[in-house]
Amino acid sequence: MNHLSNQQMFCFQCEQTAGCSGCTGAAGVCGKKADTAKLQDELTGALIGLARSTEGNMHLLTEATDDLVIEGLFTTITNVNFNNETITALIQRIEDEKNRIVPGCTACGAPCGRNNDYDMQELWQADEDIRSLKSLILFGIRGMAAYAYHANVLGYRDQEVNRFFYKALYAVGTKDWGMDELLPIVLEVGEVNLKCMELLDRANTQTYGNPVPTQVPLMVEKGPFIVISGHDLYDLKQLLEQTKDLGINIYTHGEMLPAHGYPELKKYAHLKGNFGTAWQNQQKEFADIPAPVVFTTNCLMPPKASYADRVFTTEMVSYPEIVHIEDLDSSRHKDFTPVIKKALELGGYERDMAFTGINGGDHVMTGFGREAVLSVSDTVIAAVKSGALKHFFLVGGCDGARAGRNYYTEFVKQTPADTVILTLACGKYRFNDLDLGTIGGLPRIMDMGQCNDAYSAIRVALALADAFDCGVNELPLSMVLSWYEQKAVCILLTLLHLGIQNILLGPTLPAFLSPNVLNFLVEHYQIAPIDTPENDIKKLLG
Repeated sequence: MNHLSNQQMFCFQCEQTAGCSGCTGAAGVCGKKADTAKLQDELTGALIGLARSTEGNMHLLTEATDDLVIEGLFTTITNVNFNNETITALIQRIEDEKNRIVPGCTACGAPCGRNNDYDMQELWQADEDIRSLKSLILFGIRGMAAYAYHANVLGYRDQEVNRFFYKALYAVGTKDWGMDELLPIVLEVGEVNLKCMELLDRANTQTYGNPVPTQVPLMVEKGPFIVISGHDLYDLKQLLEQTKDLGINIYTHGEMLPAHGYPELKKYAHLKGNFGTAWQNQQKEFADIPAPVVFTTNCLMPPKASYADRVFTTEMVSYPEIVHIEDLDSSRHKDFTPVIKKALELGGYERDMAFTGINGGDHVMTGFGREAVLSVSDTVIAAVKSGALKHFFLVGGCDGARAGRNYYTEFVKQTPADTVILTLACGKYRFNDLDLGTIGGLPRIMDMGQCNDAYSAIRVALALADAFDCGVNELPLSMVLSWYEQKAVCILLTLLHLGIQNILLGPTLPAFLSPNVLNFLVEHYQIAPIDTPENDIKKLLG
């Protein structure tokens, strides 16, 4: 790692990083090439330089500055941007903004160094504990930036959230801070991310209504259709509006599945169902579908030649030679005409096509947000008090390609019949088509939504703790989480900020956790790696 050539990279921010230690060759496991990885490092270094320039100049910041920082961080999330051209353009925008704030610095004959861009090699080659803590901060705010971005698109902003990005970036670029200075900021990432998730929850529910339980078919009707993936509900709403009278059906994919539960999106009759499973299966699932696919956020995998002409990107997602749907104005309005033309040209299937989930199911349920769950809280509380409902398991998080993730399928299958599984994010595709029956009139598997809807799960847990007059850690509730990328990092830090203990994490522990930092998490929060489903269920119910 300390002697990388110009043709090599270093990246260990995702779960599938090479050898569980770091991607260091000509390309990462995700498909990101070394030159792109280095540009993303340069982009991060420029953001740190921008954050440095704001010291004493916070009065000069504008909404455009905040948006630029959020876009820059979002761009560096795993499986978002593979395009050197767009990354280079973003770096230049950041440099231009820094020059606006400190206009004399670039031409200064005696530079003070206070506003310099940061060389990320200093981070990658730092003491392992410092590198670990700074990585937790950096990767956490990258995930949080995605949530802030989606909230901002809907007109919801939080000054405290936006200002924290500068503070966190500044901390990553410091040279003389140790664990005593960095650890509080790591935990502050979790605190601020809670506010950010609340902001996005409010943006989504006030714009589209509170989700309601909804059965979603896993089939595609004959005729033209479009598949939309990612997290951005506003992009989906615009696509639905622009296709509503054209005989084109819309199907969700990946993290877009929970859209079916929102009343303002459910009212579109041509929002038909869900196609495919989690992100890591896209190269197989998209190989021969007669329809275009729109990526609104991660997780994009490098498209294979067999279907690359049918892939479209938007927002911060970008890939060389793939058509990008640009914003038309500052309100993020878009024209999806190229996607619509492609759908009509391809024509879809000639007959209804039935697909199934990983376990053979023909439908899934979604829409169990906090309002839906808390509306039946009396039933839930009574079932717990009577002993009919013994335990809650929150089994959720990211899916991924690494072997061993069938653990989550087997875990859910083996949970006792008097328990409930709450789930969220794309990890649920491992088991959300299972029929485990009901308990107290409720399905035993309840999908609470996207990864950011961890906020709903937190609110439900806090409400139950209030009802039972106990702490969250005293509830019959266990968290069994899977991680892949940086949004999982900021959610984990939020759970730690709330003092939640005994979390099981898998399928592997993050490569960026040094032994000392990991020991701190184990000692203070009792975080543990997953074992076998049998052993873990026995331990959690013991």
